[in-house]
Amino acid sequence: MPAHSITCVLALNCGSSSLKFCLYSASDLRLLRSGAITQIGGHKGRFEIFNSRHNLLRGKTSAYATIDEAAGEIIAYMGEHKQEFTLSAIGHRIVQGGPDHREPELITNNLLQQLEELIYLAPNHLPGELAVISAIQKVYPKLPQVACFDTAFHHNMPDHVKYYPLPHEFKTKGLMKYGFHGLSYQYIMQKLIETDPAAKQEKIVIAHLGNGASMAAVDNGVGVDTTMGLTPLGGLVMSTRSGDLDPGVLLFLLKEYRLTADGLDKLLSNESGLKAISGTGDVAELLKMEEHNPKAALALTVFCYQARKFIGALAAAMSGLNRLVFTGGIGANSPQIRERICSGLGFMGIEIDEKANNGGLEMISAQHGKVTVQAMQTNEELMIARLVSRVLNNITIN
Repeated sequence: MPAHSITCVLALNCGSSSLKFCLYSASDLRLLRSGAITQIGGHKGRFEIFNSRHNLLRGKTSAYATIDEAAGEIIAYMGEHKQEFTLSAIGHRIVQGGPDHREPELITNNLLQQLEELIYLAPNHLPGELAVISAIQKVYPKLPQVACFDTAFHHNMPDHVKYYPLPHEFKTKGLMKYGFHGLSYQYIMQKLIETDPAAKQEKIVIAHLGNGASMAAVDNGVGVDTTMGLTPLGGLVMSTRSGDLDPGVLLFLLKEYRLTADGLDKLLSNESGLKAISGTGDVAELLKMEEHNPKAALALTVFCYQARKFIGALAAAMSGLNRLVFTGGIGANSPQIRERICSGLGFMGIEIDEKANNGGLEMISAQHGKVTVQAMQTNEELMIARLVSRVLNNITIN
């Protein structure tokens, strides 16, 4: 190893059409590089990488047909900079590990085989995640890779929340409420407790609002309910996902439109939600359009109405609410959406300070509000790196 080489952990976060990555120093988890490859599967994918101060080091446009092809771009970058960075481990966000895999663990052939058998639980995510792992194994066959499951945070939900009112035979196939965005929720809770230890004893709703959106109810530090269920399709209306629907709607689509299972999946995953209402699922675009576009205004009304309703439902599930945290690309960065969601929740003690909300402050509750309201940036990649470090240290100790 060159004397000046830094030993690093690489955190990879696969989306359906994007691949985010961060490189951290293994010794202190200091951020060294970050970046993303976007629009995978399109004609104009974008690859960008930044230094620790978020200065652009490289940016190029290229077509990436598959997510493992995109991973090859990151592998190539690491190869070019092997004199500067030496990889010690790679952590992967894995959306779904079924009922038996929640805690982070080393990736083995046995685990990969089991995840292959669980693709039916997450057909839009697991295949790409497994393809990325395979691409890395070919180049770094001996490098430890760690699976960090997005469902872990919700593992302790009580049975009356976790299981659906369906025959027992389906439960044995893993048909249950898993919940997602767990790495984000775990990071937010760690950050809250670090800055305010009292948060560990509070009743908290965390709203992770982005292209994919969900909320979690956290009571005394434990995730007790969440809006997503078996898959990331459920709960809140999202950018291109439907969110919750009457089961009869699905039967109607299958019977009257003769949709196949794949056709129904595509409809609910890619052609529904805000996009179906207005033509776009981009909330920033909708905010610009709404004044002159009734469909854009309707999409925003639906989104904020559903968010408001779920906050109330989760607070009721915990018999109270001490803190509301907005995070995710929309939740942390859109004061307009936060204001609209909180409007009308004064009866619950939720009041926000307009100046703080619009001024980019983290603490946005009004002084007379009974519920603490915050806007926080999440960091799933740092959470992945922390979990990788934990797994490797336990292995070393044992």
